[in-house]
Amino acid sequence: MPPEQIQEIKSEYLALEKELINNGWDDRDKVARFGLLGKMMALAEEYEHVGVKILETRELLKDPEMTGLVKEEIEKNETRQNEILAEIDRLLSKEGDADTKPKGVVVEIRAGAGGEEAALFAGDLFTMYSKYAERISWPVLLISASHSDLGGFKEVIFEIKSPEAHEKLKQEFGVHRIQRVPKTEKSGRIHTSTASVAILPIYPPETFEVKPEDIEITFTRSSGPGGQNVNKLETAVRIVHKPSGLMVVSQNERSQAANRERAMEVLRAKLIEEKRAREEREASAARREQIGTADRSEKIRTYNFLQDRITDHRIKKSWHNIENILSGNLEPIIESFK
Repeated sequence: MPPEQIQEIKSEYLALEKELINNGWDDRDKVARFGLLGKMMALAEEYEHVGVKILETRELLKDPEMTGLVKEEIEKNETRQNEILAEIDRLLSKEGDADTKPKGVVVEIRAGAGGEEAALFAGDLFTMYSKYAERISWPVLLISASHSDLGGFKEVIFEIKSPEAHEKLKQEFGVHRIQRVPKTEKSGRIHTSTASVAILPIYPPETFEVKPEDIEITFTRSSGPGGQNVNKLETAVRIVHKPSGLMVVSQNERSQAANRERAMEVLRAKLIEEKRAREEREASAARREQIGTADRSEKIRTYNFLQDRITDHRIKKSWHNIENILSGNLEPIIESFK
């Protein structure tokens, strides 16, 4: 490996480390890149170290009695150098795969603390994201939903089909909090409820292989609000990924084949996200000490109806006119993250 290439890897790694420490670790693409560079740098340093050992070992060729052992040691070290180069090539190839743009996102919204009011808030978030997508002509496909008694969602999963969706919405993942007087509250008391949002990029199937032997597929009838069966045919699809235990259900397409395809997209997105999260954890052991976990258990945004204000706690910025934003006018928030 040319010394200048090793230096390039080291320089980019150190520069990116400094940027992440100074500006925070919220940019998952940069954190993933940091982890990748760290692996390449460790391999590059090992390549240099093995090269020094080869030079030192060659000095022993001057002793005729050591020739056999020395040549064997040199061959072993040269083999290791070739293995290291192959591993670096693999990582560089992986880096190229990362440049493949997502073709859309899966959005998962789950009601958190707050009971029925949390489910209604999850419904508000679903309306906000789906209307935003529709306003700019991004197709929205409902994958599955679990309704609450008052018309909210215990859980709703849907797909937004656009290559721009991930870049625009990736900052939405996390716990959202709402403070308002619920419609069911007769005493006028303000309630605080939460809902979690996950934004999972959908990549083309060729970017991530799911082995057929690793999945278990079952078919059931689609169900509607209240749990009643709404389809006489078994069109709903449930896929379980046996190694990870992840389960995905798709029930809103009309055919079994379409639901299977949609469920596989969601499963692939979840597995990619799980892999990315694992790489982020490996990227820096000091991350938790510096900024906390920054995962979905941490509150990212508060919607305060009494003050007609939305506040994002990560960038310390607020916006007014909650009803307008919840109706799909998300541009002011999205623009603030550019």
